Amino acid sequence: MEIVAVVLVLLFFLVMLDIGSRCAITGSVKVSDITGLGKATVGFLLLAFSTSLPELGVGIIAPLTEQAPVSVGNVLGSNIVNVCLILGGAVLLMSLRHRGPMKTVPAFAKEELSNLYFGLFIASVIPLSMVFIVGVSWLIGIVLILIFTFYSYRMSKIRVPKGEQRNFYETKKDLPQYLFVTIAGIFIIIVSSNWVVQSAVAIAETSGIPKTLIGATIIALGTSLPEMSLTVRAFLKGQTALGLANIIGSGFINITLVLGVTFFIPMLVGSPLTMNMFAFQGLIIFALISNLFLWYFLSMERLSWKEGAILLFIYLLFLANTLGLIQLQQAT
Repeated sequence: MEIVAVVLVLLFFLVMLDIGSRCAITGSVKVSDITGLGKATVGFLLLAFSTSLPELGVGIIAPLTEQAPVSVGNVLGSNIVNVCLILGGAVLLMSLRHRGPMKTVPAFAKEELSNLYFGLFIASVIPLSMVFIVGVSWLIGIVLILIFTFYSYRMSKIRVPKGEQRNFYETKKDLPQYLFVTIAGIFIIIVSSNWVVQSAVAIAETSGIPKTLIGATIIALGTSLPEMSLTVRAFLKGQTALGLANIIGSGFINITLVLGVTFFIPMLVGSPLTMNMFAFQGLIIFALISNLFLWYFLSMERLSWKEGAILLFIYLLFLANTLGLIQLQQAT
């Protein structure tokens, strides 16, 4: 009887997850129309920041409990999952549904696209650079937070040219309403994701599945459920700009704001942190490969099932490496 109740809870919050993603995407589109902000900007500033709140929470708590490496590993792992599994799966699903490649760049304003390229570049270069720094300290944390602040300000100043704006009936007085719908949808997504993970873990434990396997699959994927629900819903509704901006923005926020907070917080409590990032070289390599492939696909101005399949294949390689089925050649 208990397992039946857990299954019902799981099904209920899966439905709530879908409802939340619908509200968030619909509200975001309206916010973009009313403010004149591009879809990519709204996806970055509103959706990506909100879906990165779980990682930010870990970034604040982990250093205070002397578990900063957990936050770093969570950030790098989340970025790989977002680009390869979530975006790759969304592209593959959308392509199979429409049986053809999707145009992506026409959905962006030119300045938005250049800023997204910059965000992808930063998310790739910063982790790679840290490998060669002897000891990553709180000073690096401040630099990362400043990069996040500057970049967010720059994105907020971009407006879609009037000739490219769609006609809409809503006015600025309706903006608070749609902001509320968006934020409420995101809140529902975060709460529902937590309950989905807990319910899935309870079912898995009842079925006798080892905890190590549960951690590597259900929990690892569960932390990315907010990005997954929003991105898949955005692609299905034809809002590819929102979906791509959510993924790229989440990666950028994780690398700048979340890592910045992780490195800086210990300084505030009188326990300065110095970390050797060389221990994360495997994760960094996969994160770099993922971002480079995404950069290349965006430069082609189209995504199809082939690109989605390649991203999913990279994730399978990452998963195999994480589970010890294959090993990267370690540098000496």
